[in-house]
Amino acid sequence: MSFEEKLQQYFPTTENEIPAEYQLPAEIHQREYLSGGEMKQWSGDVHTVVSPLGIRTANGLERKVIGSYPLCSAKEAMASLDDALAAYDEGRGEWPTMPVAERIACVEKFTGKMIERKAEVVKLIMWEIGKSYTDSLKEFDRTVEYIHATIDALKDLDRNSSRFEIQQGIIGQIRRSPLGVVLCMGPFNYPLNETFTTLIPALIMGNTLLFKPPKHGTLLHYPLLEAFRTCFPKGVVNTIYGRGNVIVQPLMETGKINVLTLIGSSKVANQLKKMHPKVNRLRAILGLDAKNAAIVTDKADIDLAVKECVLGSLSFNGQRCTAIKIIFVHRRIADSFLSKLSEAVSKLKVGMPWEKDVFLTPLPEPQKPAYLESCIEDAVANGAKVINANGGKAYESLVFPAIVYPVNERMKLYSEEQFGPVIPVLPFDDITTPIEYLIHSEHGQQVSLFTNNAAELASLIDPLVNQVSRVNINCQCQRGPDTFPFTGRKDSAEATLSVPDALRAFSIRSMVATKQTDENKALINKIVSDQTSNFLSTKYIF
Repeated sequence: MSFEEKLQQYFPTTENEIPAEYQLPAEIHQREYLSGGEMKQWSGDVHTVVSPLGIRTANGLERKVIGSYPLCSAKEAMASLDDALAAYDEGRGEWPTMPVAERIACVEKFTGKMIERKAEVVKLIMWEIGKSYTDSLKEFDRTVEYIHATIDALKDLDRNSSRFEIQQGIIGQIRRSPLGVVLCMGPFNYPLNETFTTLIPALIMGNTLLFKPPKHGTLLHYPLLEAFRTCFPKGVVNTIYGRGNVIVQPLMETGKINVLTLIGSSKVANQLKKMHPKVNRLRAILGLDAKNAAIVTDKADIDLAVKECVLGSLSFNGQRCTAIKIIFVHRRIADSFLSKLSEAVSKLKVGMPWEKDVFLTPLPEPQKPAYLESCIEDAVANGAKVINANGGKAYESLVFPAIVYPVNERMKLYSEEQFGPVIPVLPFDDITTPIEYLIHSEHGQQVSLFTNNAAELASLIDPLVNQVSRVNINCQCQRGPDTFPFTGRKDSAEATLSVPDALRAFSIRSMVATKQTDENKALINKIVSDQTSNFLSTKYIF
């Protein structure tokens, strides 16, 4: 039996082989969307959602149809924009002027309703993008934790803003105010978590939203629409569905989008920003491409480096912006490192997402296996080899990881973000080689350094903190903890996302000030004591 045939065996032959607790009870055909506080019915074109998972038959893999969702037109998108603008009402709407404590209460209510739909959402994550059930569960739980942490951070921020400052005879109170209408677009690889790490802070700071779910990972948001509808004022959260080039371009061209938040590619972000007629009025909060490198010196613990590089390169099949996507290893230890790396990859469990301890699962993007194959072929044509047994072998959506060595600058894998289970490895003799790579790279998110020599480590840290935004010592690249800053240089990000940073990113400091006269003090005291202003207030949230 060939290895491709073995990969084929991982797919079930009948639905009955799928444990009942992981099956979807029925196809989900979404025919409504949330706009202006109403679930509006849709009878037009739809997009059929096909899972990367399926049933193995004599005629090949029959991918499971999960359901479908609306493909709305620019007309519906523009109507949703009008609803978001009406809810914001130039900053006079109920939501942007609501006391912070009441906005927090709305988000807490939403979180409770979200948790009630946990089982549905987790299953849909698994079926839509092929993520293991365990990791889908973790994504949901981490998202809830993120919401709670955001609430706590906002309480801290508001407490620090609840007092007046007096400087040079001027009395002032400084608080953070919303920016307006936010267009929120999340990624397919963390369709719930990464979407909500922008959506929730944008929402809780008083902005109104146009929310476009990712192409892969759309239906999992459907069970949450009713919670959005009932927990927030009319028009505060509006969902838009359709092809990006059909609905997003006209939205941007209106100039009425105040904030663009996108987790995706820098190419798309650049195009969207150029569509806005007043770019200086547009705030962009972006998580973009990354080609994170690992540098393994001859003073590294090879076993530790291998362990972390496997996790960093192949967790969720390498489909993470924080994944290690290229490895530089000192030539002196390259053979040993590659041998151990190949052995570690060979032991990874391949299978369906519902299987216990599964590590490698099918890929959600239909064209990805062919793209990865083209990257490997290009590398081989330019002098590299696939050094691990069965590396790059595939059956339909299931691709076994390939370790490609030695990679050089003529290959696509040298500069392109492969976003999948291919591990490019380069040897180096001089440490300046990986440093120069990072200096000239278009990306600047993170790097992982593997060495047990303090002097060598110090010499690497100082130049690299000026090239990337996070240097990881003897561990994989990663986002968390969520209270740490998450950003990037160059084409990897714009603005900083973390729990406290995101609250600041989706707001602006506003100030009320007056001269320190008896008359003005009396006016302020009356407003505060009568509690007639939500901004000018000394209320303290516990």
